Formats: sequence, C-alpha cells, structure tokens
Amino acid sequence: MWPESEKTQSLIVEAQQGDAAAVERLFERHRQALRRMVEMRMDRALARRVDASDVVQDVLLEANDRLQKYLADPSMPFHLWLRQMAKDRIIDLHRRHRVAARRSVDREQPLEAQGRPDQSTIDLAAQLYGHELTPAAAATWNELQRRFAEAIDQLSEQDQEIVTMRHFEHLSNSEAAVALGMSEPAASMRYLRAMRRLRELLGDEP
Repeated sequence: MWPESEKTQSLIVEAQQGDAAAVERLFERHRQALRRMVEMRMDRALARRVDASDVVQDVLLEANDRLQKYLADPSMPFHLWLRQMAKDRIIDLHRRHRVAARRSVDREQPLEAQGRPDQSTIDLAAQLYGHELTPAAAATWNELQRRFAEAIDQLSEQDQEIVTMRHFEHLSNSEAAVALGMSEPAASMRYLRAMRRLRELLGDEP
C-alpha cells in the first residue's frame, strides 16, 4: 500500500539538503497511499459528508508546515509520520461529525448501507476461511459478510487497530510496532491474539 522505502529515503536526503523539488515529489509519492488509508478508516456515514481528497490535502498541508522539524529528526519512517497525522485528522472528523454535530450523520445513512462490510473486510474474511467460494456457496456470502462485520465489531479497539494495520494497510509487524509505540514481539503477540479471537467469534464455518 505504501511506496517503496528506499526511494523515499533518497528523497528525504535530498529534502534535507534543501531541494524543494524533492519535497514536492516526496509528498506526491505518498498521496495515493494516503488517500487509500483515509478512505479505509472513514466510515461510510462520514464519507457521505467529507471527501477523502480534502482530508488528504489538509494532511499534506500540515505535513508541509511540520516538515523541517521532521527532517531535523526523522524519528519514524516518513509514511508512518504521514499516517499518524491522517489518523489524528480522521479521529477529529469523527468526533466533530458524529458526536458534536447537532445533526448526527447516522440519521443520513441509508438503512440498506448499515451493517455491510467494505471490500477490505470481505477480503480478510476470504483469507481467514482460506478458500474461494464455489457457486453453491455464493448464496451464503451475504450472511458471511454480515457475520464477519459483526465479529470485527466485537473485537476490542486495540485488536481492531492491529488487524487494520496488518491486513488493510499492509504494514509490516515492525511498522505496526513503531506506530503503536511498542516492541516488535509485543505487536506480534497482539496481532496473533486478535486473529485468534476473530476466528473464535466466527466459529467453524463450513
């Protein structure tokens, strides 16, 4: 999902040397991945009000303002730095639009859209079951999607976060550990526990 790190690091070095064009390429290189991350983490009700491109633009503007401080001490990989700003922005949007807003966006969400997992969730469901659906099994797919979405919702917030990082954002265990501020063994254990719990919630589906 995120751009290859070697080229990114090369652009960072050029940016540290004052190359303005390198800064522009650095941001543009991460725009699409950042957009996918934002779209993934915005729930559908919020997405009806807020365009992911606008969120990305705001994040990149903030990143540009804070870039010199980052370049002076790049304490984490560049894409994780951008990701954290985007995550903070999304949390703030959800707070303002779903909690503080006088009119809840939940009231605007069509009933048929509620409880329907997005494509990333469906993809992970297929990975967990470990096989492709046959024509005979296709009739049960909608029920599987519903059960899987319910199982995801029953995970703790920490478990949901590590599953999202590893499967939907395609972060490595080491990257997830940095983003979570924990050791790699601890991040790995959290992930394994989350997946075990998810399988338990789903049960033995034929």
